[in-house]
Amino acid sequence: MRATAPPFAAVVAAAVPRSFGVLSTYPPTVCGLATFTAALTRGLEANGAVVSVVRVADDSIASDPRVLAELANDTPASVTQTVDCLNECDIAIIQHEYGIYGGRDGDDVLDVMSRLTVPSIVVAHTVLLDPSVHQREVLESVADMASAIVVMTDAARDRLVTRFDVDASKVVTIPHGAAMPPARDGRDRSASPLVLTWGLIGRGKGIEWAIDAMVDLQDLTPRPSYVIAGRTHPKVLAFEGEAYRDMLVERARTNGVSASVSFDPGYRDLPSLMELIQSAAVVVLPYDSRDQVTSGVLVDAIAAGRPVVATAFPHAVELLSSGAGLVVPHEDPSALAAAVRRVLTEPGLATSMSSEAARLAPRLGWRAIAGRYGDLAERTLRASEPIPT
Repeated sequence: MRATAPPFAAVVAAAVPRSFGVLSTYPPTVCGLATFTAALTRGLEANGAVVSVVRVADDSIASDPRVLAELANDTPASVTQTVDCLNECDIAIIQHEYGIYGGRDGDDVLDVMSRLTVPSIVVAHTVLLDPSVHQREVLESVADMASAIVVMTDAARDRLVTRFDVDASKVVTIPHGAAMPPARDGRDRSASPLVLTWGLIGRGKGIEWAIDAMVDLQDLTPRPSYVIAGRTHPKVLAFEGEAYRDMLVERARTNGVSASVSFDPGYRDLPSLMELIQSAAVVVLPYDSRDQVTSGVLVDAIAAGRPVVATAFPHAVELLSSGAGLVVPHEDPSALAAAVRRVLTEPGLATSMSSEAARLAPRLGWRAIAGRYGDLAERTLRASEPIPT
């Protein structure tokens, strides 16, 4: 039997390792974008690429040798250093969020992009349903200067190409990646079922509705416990301290469910977090946002094979549509409680949800996702080559 030839991108990658310049927040910065970028960087390197990071500066100090430069907002000299570093690579990947770059709605990133001499892939983490005029102008300008635009869900793509003036041929959907947990024996089914929410904590996470939902679950035997794991988001902490967390603690007390609700604010490394996720009977994402087109927590829950109950934000509606979870209305504790009850008590439901999550998981691993970025980079680089005369 004749061997099948590898794809063109794989041949090129094997012969000439590509170099990527990545502009983003990056650890030790504590935010979802920094975590995303670090994981994508490791995935690209695992696939043979060379990656240099230009980190959006904050008060922390990076020790990772991949960080070759920092972009300090409102500092022209650092813009020049950023551009020089990115232009030394084959292709730039620019993570886009309105809140991370300087200027109004982060429009300082346009200065960086206008000075690039290499092709660029922009990853649009937020595509607003109802942007301001200036937010619209910024994203449209970013998309105009980019060689390709990555969104992570079909909902984000539809929103971008129908509500913004962008070249639809540039827009590519590549899912958010996930850490793939190790194989694990089945949970102890006699233990109290663990209902889990995790991630950086702040208003808009909807955790108060999940605490309210626990009131309706106190009749179950064994009684489920609800764990809220994660630190308060640094920006929230700087603005209002622990006011939101304190409100949640008081809400659990006044609802009479303090014994069933616990907070785990400590830092967890990846193995410890994976162990916690895998121990959950159900992951709850009670987010208030009706606008959220990307959720790394949702993807990690699916990769861990956990049943999910989520409010009807776009990414959840899309990813859970094949049966890996249940979607409920926003700000509705009764609906949350009813869905969690179904997962915990309806025969076969949790198993079928876990099986569907396990089916979806392999395509979401970071190395597989990084491979798709690598393929996109090859296509982008070939398209940028001058036409022979």
